[in-house]
Amino acid sequence: MTALVFPGQGSQAVGMAADALAASPLAADLFAQADAALADSGLPRPLSQLCAEGPEAELRATEIAQPALLAAGYIYYRLAADRIAAPGCAAGHSLGEYTALVAAEVLDFTTALRLVRRRGELMRDAAATQPGTMAAIIGLDDDVVEALCAAAPDVAVPANFNSPGQVVVSGSAAGVAAVVAEAKAAGGRAMPLRVAGAFHSPLMADAAAQMADELARVELRPAQLPVVQNVTAQATTDPDALRAGLTAQITGSVRWTQSVRAMLTLGVTRQVECGPGTVLTGLARRIDPDLVAVAVNSVEAVDQL
Repeated sequence: MTALVFPGQGSQAVGMAADALAASPLAADLFAQADAALADSGLPRPLSQLCAEGPEAELRATEIAQPALLAAGYIYYRLAADRIAAPGCAAGHSLGEYTALVAAEVLDFTTALRLVRRRGELMRDAAATQPGTMAAIIGLDDDVVEALCAAAPDVAVPANFNSPGQVVVSGSAAGVAAVVAEAKAAGGRAMPLRVAGAFHSPLMADAAAQMADELARVELRPAQLPVVQNVTAQATTDPDALRAGLTAQITGSVRWTQSVRAMLTLGVTRQVECGPGTVLTGLARRIDPDLVAVAVNSVEAVDQL
């Protein structure tokens, strides 16, 4: 069984899906749909141009990176779809969960683009009013990092359980600094992340509340293949559960290690990552070395499937 997975923010790169745009009429059509859907959304340039040409500073902005990643991930999926026999489930890391829902036909492509454009704006605004930061803690067990967060003097929570021994912590500058100091004292390593805010933490509560309103106005269809949700690490096809999960993930943890293990219990033996980069492919190999993990991040990679 094959699982489709889609990367989240941080995987964006100037030039992503530019090869598909140049080589594939399908990709060109999808980019044209994306440009039209977001024409009145305040983007500085068409999304296709931002993906292909950047500049990097603009593409890194939360409110631009999110629709750009969704477009690139979905385009590579569509190019590869006829080479992936009957995928058994789908999942996405944070923003990537929306791409997974498009692949599972819960949302249509253009509706999802408008939703994640708005999601990025709301997260940007929440970060401006409730500043924070994130850091990766490496080399400590998950429960140790959770305990350090619980003992921190200010807001600090596990934001991403990425793989065994790699947990990203999010919260206020003081809270994250305290966890980093204690993690180092416990024998772990810490890496500050270059992020615009304390994503997947209580500091995003305003964004979550407003995103709930946005999602309430959109029809979600039953998923055509099970989607393993970030916050529960469980597979579902139920649109109400999927809607609730999209709201909860803004302040909740991305349980990626647990999600990959849930896919394995479903019978998954191969993971195909559709989108720029190889982040989820690398994490898969650390979670379970026996899981065959393939990255589809170029037209050449599609041809090699």
